[in-house]
Amino acid sequence: MTDIHVTVPKEKWAPVDRGAQDAEFIAAPSLTYWQDVRQRMWRNKPAMASLAFIILLILAAIFGPMLTHHTYYDQDLKLSNIPPIFEVYKAEPTDASAQYVFLNSGNFKLYEVAENGEILGLVRAKRKDLMKKQHIYVFGDAEVRVDYSQLPATLVDGDGNAVESIGYRWNQTNWFGTDSLGRDVLVRQLYGARISLTVAFVAAMVNFFIGVFYGGIAGYFGGNVDNVMMRIVEIIATIPLTLYVILMMVVFQSGFLSIIIAIGSVFWVDMARIVRGQMLSLKNQDYVAAAKTMGASTKRILTRHLLPNTMGPILVTLTLLIPSAIFIESFMSFIGLGVSVPMASWGTLTAEAVETLRAYPHQLFFPAAAISLTMFAFNFLGDGLRDALDPRLRK
Repeated sequence: MTDIHVTVPKEKWAPVDRGAQDAEFIAAPSLTYWQDVRQRMWRNKPAMASLAFIILLILAAIFGPMLTHHTYYDQDLKLSNIPPIFEVYKAEPTDASAQYVFLNSGNFKLYEVAENGEILGLVRAKRKDLMKKQHIYVFGDAEVRVDYSQLPATLVDGDGNAVESIGYRWNQTNWFGTDSLGRDVLVRQLYGARISLTVAFVAAMVNFFIGVFYGGIAGYFGGNVDNVMMRIVEIIATIPLTLYVILMMVVFQSGFLSIIIAIGSVFWVDMARIVRGQMLSLKNQDYVAAAKTMGASTKRILTRHLLPNTMGPILVTLTLLIPSAIFIESFMSFIGLGVSVPMASWGTLTAEAVETLRAYPHQLFFPAAAISLTMFAFNFLGDGLRDALDPRLRK
């Protein structure tokens, strides 16, 4: 066998610089627990989309009504039940300018609109032929009729031929349309969001300040203290939550303040149970025994050692209980035990829209969609927090 020797120039070699600390060098950056939670939360797209939706909803509820000239109580019966999208027709030119109208097939009325979809006002019929089920309108020398002998109503010319539309336009005056009293649906939606989010905020605060500390004290002390405190919880939990809220609303009479009191008085029960279970599993840990040995007070052990270690389940439970509070408020308002008219709530908007569902389905769509999307958003956010706060679920 022939040996092959390859000579490598000296300048091709360079020594490796090594220090004593290089053996302990960690290439990946060191992250704290909450930094790791934030990174995993950021990678969860449904949770981040839900968080963005909730933030936008809060901003819209606070500042949205300030950016419009409509209010939640102003009524204009001439502009009642107008849809958010309508079909526009071009009438005969009047005074050398084109005139655009749209037909509200629900009430057989004709409205004058601008070409971009802005509503200018109600067009008065010249006469009404109830026998033939027609309303006759005159534009210049042309005659146009609203024929409702067969539903849906149609717009025809004097010869009975259907008037050709120029397309659909978005309602520029009332983006979500109007209700049966001519009130702007969008502004009432935003005021309804204020009420629902206020109820959610109250439920979250009650859960945190009452449920967390009540369950924490019961779980930490245990024994007779735990028995007495948990029996009170069981008595409250025996009555179904919805029935209890209804009873409270009957006693306090319906209204916004009453529903806050009703939900706030009983909504902390589930949180107290969860925190109690966490306390029972954590109070026997070594770091708690070390804190007791060093003379730490009960208050310090609870607030500085035990409660911070239960923040994961607390945050997840909060985000999952908030949609329940929103649904309860909407249900109470739907059956007439919630906020009082003319205040707007998603529940009251739904109740009003049910009466005109077949003719104006858009009035039910918006509050129902708001309730559904908000509940989905909080549930997705809760699932994302649960995955991010549990290191065992790290991928």
